[in-house]
Amino acid sequence: MSKTRRISCLAAAASATAIAVTACGAPDEGNEQESFNIRGEIPAAAEDCAQYDSYGDFEDETVSIFASILDQEADEMQAGWYYFEECTGINIEYEGTGQFEADMKVRVDGGTAPDIALFPQPGLMSNFKDDLVPASPELTTLATEGWSEDWLAYGTIDGQLYAAPNSANAKSFIWYSPQFFADNGYTVPTTWDELITLSDTIAADGVTPWCAGFESGGATGWPGTDWIEDIVLREGTDVYDQWVNHEIPFNDPQIVAAIDKAGSVLQNEEYVFNGPDTISSTAFQTAGHPILDGECAFYRMASFYGAMWPDGTEVAEDGDVFAFQFPETDPAANTMLVGGEFVAAFSDSEATEATRQFLASELYHSTRLQTGPWSTAQQGVDPAVATTPVNVFATEILTDPAVTVRFDGSDLMPGEVGASSFWTGIVEWADGTKTSQEMADDIEASWPQ
Repeated sequence: MSKTRRISCLAAAASATAIAVTACGAPDEGNEQESFNIRGEIPAAAEDCAQYDSYGDFEDETVSIFASILDQEADEMQAGWYYFEECTGINIEYEGTGQFEADMKVRVDGGTAPDIALFPQPGLMSNFKDDLVPASPELTTLATEGWSEDWLAYGTIDGQLYAAPNSANAKSFIWYSPQFFADNGYTVPTTWDELITLSDTIAADGVTPWCAGFESGGATGWPGTDWIEDIVLREGTDVYDQWVNHEIPFNDPQIVAAIDKAGSVLQNEEYVFNGPDTISSTAFQTAGHPILDGECAFYRMASFYGAMWPDGTEVAEDGDVFAFQFPETDPAANTMLVGGEFVAAFSDSEATEATRQFLASELYHSTRLQTGPWSTAQQGVDPAVATTPVNVFATEILTDPAVTVRFDGSDLMPGEVGASSFWTGIVEWADGTKTSQEMADDIEASWPQ
């Protein structure tokens, strides 16, 4: 039995109206209804069932998907696979959770693993290797055609591909006000030295250059780990990989120097809005908002922050706020710190395999770009179809084969470090109770033997 969904299309574009009429009309009597609340639209190009024929016919078969994606973003994700369900007969049962890591362990240990899970941490995914289904040759071909080797490495365990990427976040972003720059004759810096010179100029002109905030409830500190990762990455991918894989210790002199380099901004009384001693208690969700009032000039935060500005903020290259790439130390380099999810399976059913292949397809990624704010590194998509300027910008970077990407380091480290001692260590450092060396020594001592 097919399912008819009513989709609440919040986009004001005329094309969205057509989708609303088609997909949100009164359902046939007896059909199941689900309401989606999306900020974009399902593109007309996704509607033709002929393009789903290769996946097979699975009338009324169910595939369960489990992830950390919630609320409106979850609706937008489900809208992305709506016509796949309609045309193949597969019923995708989606469940989101705010405690993904803990819940996954309970589910797998209890014998109730989902058919598919979207893992935001490759390191966590590798913990379940013995329960996962390796990628089929067909899925491997799709993944190889769609993503760079850098990306595929994070879905690979012991030389075997297990998961294709799903979403992608560009984390090496610095937010700023284009109008503030234009009014003062500033230009976007492209190197670290230019960034520091501009910070000095802005401070001399009477504006605090930087906003910063590490507070995030039980995960307080993670925004600070991104700062360190961005700086280490720009010292070279070899150093970054050795650090993340613990081939060099956390307190290696190169890493301590990177922490000190972050301190030249974050521990500078002349640089930080409200002072460095407020960083650990300032919520990351609102820490960048003083840019809108001209109270600071920069805020380092990932591309997803584009959805966190107050209502009415124009997030665009010529709008109230936009972002530029975290500057390189070496002008010849072009690197990006990234995050995202990976599609792994615990079931080898034909319906699960069909769903995995669809989620790795250009069709799905192009559709999902249009159902709501999202970005991807799938190289077959047209970045211009993304719903917001910042997602267009992020997807352009993420799909550029000339950009070298590395995944968020703390998400690759053991949980005792990446989601514990690194968080607490960066907070103590920001509060001034630990030096860079003491912070690095403590984290190194916490690394599991």
